Amino acid sequence: MDSNVLVQLVIQVITGVIGGQAVGAAIKQAAMGQLPKILSGAIGGVAGGRILDMLVNGGASADAATGGALGGMLGDVVGGAGGGAILTAIVGIIMNSIKKPA
Repeated sequence: MDSNVLVQLVIQVITGVIGGQAVGAAIKQAAMGQLPKILSGAIGGVAGGRILDMLVNGGASADAATGGALGGMLGDVVGGAGGGAILTAIVGIIMNSIKKPA
């Protein structure tokens, strides 16, 4: 595994967890424990980072010529935080709908 890919994954996981924690704190309807927020944030961070990378770069490795404004580390941070926040919100809504009595 290339060290650049490993750095991208670490950034996406960390920012995904941060995005998930932010959504969990901001939206009280997404009340859930720390473990689901951390896991959904990390998974969503990697997914969001990869999706943004494919949209911006067409799947090619990010460099100054093709990356544009959201290439490289900034794209990993934005995609990771956004993906972590979105997936955590979805998981929170699903968990709350399951917990509600019929």
